[in-house]
Amino acid sequence: MPATRRYITILSLGLPIIGGMLSQSVINLVDAALVGQLGAAALAGVGIGSYANFVAISLILGLSSGVQSLVARRNGEGRHGESARPVHWGIFISFVYALPLSILFITQSEYLINLLNNAPAVQEIASEYFDYRTAAMLAIGLNLSFRGWWNGTQRPVIYVKVLLLTHLLNIAVSYALIFGHFGLPRMGAPGAGLGTAIALYTGCIANALLVWRDARQAGFMRWRRQSSSAIISLLRLSIPHSLQQLLFALAICALIWIVGYLGTQEQAVAHVLINLALFLILPAVGFGVAATSLVSHALGAGNTRGAYRWGWAVWRTALVVVALLSLPLWLIPETVLGVFLQSEALIQKATLPLQLTAAGICVDVAGIVFTQALLGAGANRTVLLISSLGQWFFFLPLAWLMGPVLGFGLVGIWWVQLLYRALSSLVFIHIWKTRKWIHITI
Repeated sequence: MPATRRYITILSLGLPIIGGMLSQSVINLVDAALVGQLGAAALAGVGIGSYANFVAISLILGLSSGVQSLVARRNGEGRHGESARPVHWGIFISFVYALPLSILFITQSEYLINLLNNAPAVQEIASEYFDYRTAAMLAIGLNLSFRGWWNGTQRPVIYVKVLLLTHLLNIAVSYALIFGHFGLPRMGAPGAGLGTAIALYTGCIANALLVWRDARQAGFMRWRRQSSSAIISLLRLSIPHSLQQLLFALAICALIWIVGYLGTQEQAVAHVLINLALFLILPAVGFGVAATSLVSHALGAGNTRGAYRWGWAVWRTALVVVALLSLPLWLIPETVLGVFLQSEALIQKATLPLQLTAAGICVDVAGIVFTQALLGAGANRTVLLISSLGQWFFFLPLAWLMGPVLGFGLVGIWWVQLLYRALSSLVFIHIWKTRKWIHITI
């Protein structure tokens, strides 16, 4: 394939996926922007609640990559009549796994929140917010399966349209519930959680109707006794990725816990910085998810050289886009921070860490893209092992040492994060170059 056509394919597939990947970060940023007007305690409470919710939903996040990889691989193999079966197995897993988990987490919410913060005012807000967000865990699981179908068939723009509806509804309902407008009760910060849950279930219903209409010819909801191998393949791909996401989510919570030893103000600042980072890496993640489909489809068609070249082309594309988007964090950090922080002291405290975040995002592009490309190849266990070891045995211990122990504060922790991201990218580049992943079958 000519280079120009290759990059056009990446952009046409990756840009809509980026829009779809905005979901979680947009929700968190909208909640942070709305709740930030209520003060530092409310902002810290929503931050703690959102990270605890991330831990909860991380247990099902692997569904999206699992469904997507299998859909793309079956289409690459020419098995179009059964390419939608992973979708209904994803729905099945969501009901038997995500629904009971959400109930369990809600019943234990106060205990979980108390592990992350010891300020009573923050705990109360965080617990209520967490309960509402976690009640939408089933909707998230279903939407992940639907997203796997649209991305795996290289039509992510349809999923983006549904997300646009979801986010517009989230902004309107959350705003009304936080401040008590349009005849709704004034709930304060927890209203943002309830508004998000309502929007997610509405989007789930819309997505279900579209997939039902589109995927019937590809075997959607056509159950067979011999199809047990399909759910085994889905679980084999989804479980390692879900464990990776769980450990990543726990690592963020551990980071927030470490920052908590620096003070409530530092914790509020860290909440904003982390959400901005998660938001701004989305182009890399989105292009990486495109690589998941492109690599898996190429391997299904027996084109191992093409799969290898897709990884490098996607990395170059993502790096250019991320570098451009990170410029405001370098050039006008105070303006960016002013959207979320109302105190000049907090803005000054966050300025240098935000600029380090911008550098870290650019450095991290290779690690993000090749991680997703390896998921398309089926190397999920390799990704789990490397990512988790780096987070828990390198970054977090050094963050604790540089922050609370040696007293370098947020700046010291964010310098460690930059170093960790650089080393992680180098490791994943090496793995991609070895090409051992081309021998994996799914």
